[in-house]
Amino acid sequence: MKFVDEAYIDVAAGDGGNGCVSFRHEKYKEFGGPNGGDGGRGGHVYAVADPNLNTLVDYRYARRHEAKRGEHGMGSDMFGAAGSDVTLKMPVGTIITDADTGAVLHELLEPGQQIMIAKGGDGGFGNLRFKSAINRAPRQKTPGWPGEKKSLKLELKVLADVGLLGMPNAGKSTFIAAVSNARPKIADYPFTTLHPNLGVVRVGPEQSFVVADIPGLIEGASEGAGLGHQFLRHLQRTRLLLHIVDLAPFDETVDPVAQARAIVAELKKYDARLHAKPRWLVLNKLDMVPAEERAARVREFVRRLRWKGPVFEISALTHEGCEPLTQAIYQHVHARQQAEQGVVEVDPRFAAPHPTT
Repeated sequence: MKFVDEAYIDVAAGDGGNGCVSFRHEKYKEFGGPNGGDGGRGGHVYAVADPNLNTLVDYRYARRHEAKRGEHGMGSDMFGAAGSDVTLKMPVGTIITDADTGAVLHELLEPGQQIMIAKGGDGGFGNLRFKSAINRAPRQKTPGWPGEKKSLKLELKVLADVGLLGMPNAGKSTFIAAVSNARPKIADYPFTTLHPNLGVVRVGPEQSFVVADIPGLIEGASEGAGLGHQFLRHLQRTRLLLHIVDLAPFDETVDPVAQARAIVAELKKYDARLHAKPRWLVLNKLDMVPAEERAARVREFVRRLRWKGPVFEISALTHEGCEPLTQAIYQHVHARQQAEQGVVEVDPRFAAPHPTT
């Protein structure tokens, strides 16, 4: 199924039913008085976060969603029935914005969370409401109120603790397949990953975190090169970024340091807040480097990049170094979760990347 993370929809809540003008008519009761009931309210439109959904594909082609209008009031003191509501199921992490103004209206962040996105109109008053001591036979009624109508933009930002960042063929998909239950497509050509993949990494009993793998970036992505940078939104809610670098590219003319700097530059162009997130350097494909050259190559890379943050050396293919990395990630993510709840402070060594990067 194609991954869809953006959609536009039109929603319309139901109009309220009209009030009724009616009088009581019974044998031997010539002046029975008013008995016109109120109209029923229109149906509301709700959005609910469904953890079983992971794309917005249901709304790519079904754009119009309308709730039923309320029934009109009737005689004999009968009020109209309320219109039936409409509930739209959306993935957790969906942001609902006004398509006309761009204002963010709601965010679905918790499974089962339900919010009203369009309110149904109230029903109109029947003439029973207007009866008084000086107006024994009112003939007034009011129409139902119109329901809200909105044009909405739905945008999905996946909820993950850790995001993978890097050039195409850096080994991000191999890494997420090595440490989690995700099974992304892996091949020896660029842009194998065409949509974000999520994987759950379990490091112990009741100890886990979620990793998001997005399509690789290249220099000029902010201008639309490659697949562009539209998938970077899925990293905005992460607590940690892993910058995965291919330490042994097949093309000897490719400079891994220049590629790493290009990725950081594209990240900064897209969102300064995303650039400021904690970011670790992960040097991948150590299995392609002779054992006697590994230490020197890693030192040279870190020196040229002027990186002073955490550095991890792994081989996603052979799983070498993956276990220490996942344990460190869990400790960091768990500490940040506690810090967000005001329990503990995050270790400053892992708080943010060095300013020179």
